[in-house]
Amino acid sequence: MFYHWLYPLHEQFIVFNVTKYITFRTFMSLFTAMAITFVLGKPWIATMQKRQLLQTLWEYVPQTHHQTKGKTPTLGGVLILLSVLISSFFWARWDNPFVWMVLATGLLLGLIGFLDDTLKISKKDAHGLKARYKFPLQILICTLVALVLYDGFGFDTHLSIPFFKQFIPDLGWVYILFAVFILAGTSNAVNLTDGLDGLVTGPAIIAFLSYGIFAYITGNSKIAAYLQIPYIPNCAELSVVCGAVAGSLIGFLWFNAHPAQIFMGDVGALALGGMLGLVALLTKNELLLMVIGGVFVLETLSVITQVASFKLTGKRIFRMAPLHHHFELKGWPESKVIVRFWIISLILALASLSTLKLR
Repeated sequence: MFYHWLYPLHEQFIVFNVTKYITFRTFMSLFTAMAITFVLGKPWIATMQKRQLLQTLWEYVPQTHHQTKGKTPTLGGVLILLSVLISSFFWARWDNPFVWMVLATGLLLGLIGFLDDTLKISKKDAHGLKARYKFPLQILICTLVALVLYDGFGFDTHLSIPFFKQFIPDLGWVYILFAVFILAGTSNAVNLTDGLDGLVTGPAIIAFLSYGIFAYITGNSKIAAYLQIPYIPNCAELSVVCGAVAGSLIGFLWFNAHPAQIFMGDVGALALGGMLGLVALLTKNELLLMVIGGVFVLETLSVITQVASFKLTGKRIFRMAPLHHHFELKGWPESKVIVRFWIISLILALASLSTLKLR
């Protein structure tokens, strides 16, 4: 909004010229979302407690969780999405279709998560929305997004592979299936990681900041040409949205850090995962998502291998899945598990950024 209102005034008041710079609007978006979350955090937590909108715990968690986390408010993801939308509304350009697409994806997947969370609360059953309904709804939304990306925007279906500048395979219509896999997979991977206080928030901040850098570089023709990476018009504006998400999560972490005062719930985790997956697709850094989001990938693989091993052999690979529970049962304090996962996320993000010059 500010770009459209204030930039036209730059000829009379040169100070407004700053609103044209994406870097300026990205930082302002980050600070705005962070401020909104800080200001609304306490009232939101108090409202959730008053209405008894508390976390319903899954039975397959360490027993200590039932003693320490059973009375913690949930639906913090609503606050995250609200601050992202408000901040993006103020600082992003309205005429950029990628911005609207990312925000719409987050909202739609967030609605599924909200339905899941409210069912858990009302029924006092951690299963919430049955998988036979939840997963098809996710696939439907992800398919619609992939079709819009493929047909509506005529998006480039070539796959950019790190370290191989000349090898850029064209997936054609298969890119639709690939996009659905990325969107749904990332959404569920982030959701699986959301099991400890602040565990998913830290890696998500790092991931969105990393993709904010990728978006800016990919949308800048000069930098993209210098680094020999695909140039994608409109992509740079996604930095503003990534900044808003990162800022919102930083503010949320103030209340979500151990011991958590509130959880984001599925409404936050599903939305964040979907937005992250779409930004990865739009910036043509789909495969790097496996590295930047390496913690999410490891958590998901731990669940898949645990289930497969138990069904095939009757034996478990881990003491409990997802992976963070395994380390808890090995005796690691919760705070140590969280911080070490954050460190891994930071290392993986830095390694991914290094590929900009190496690819």
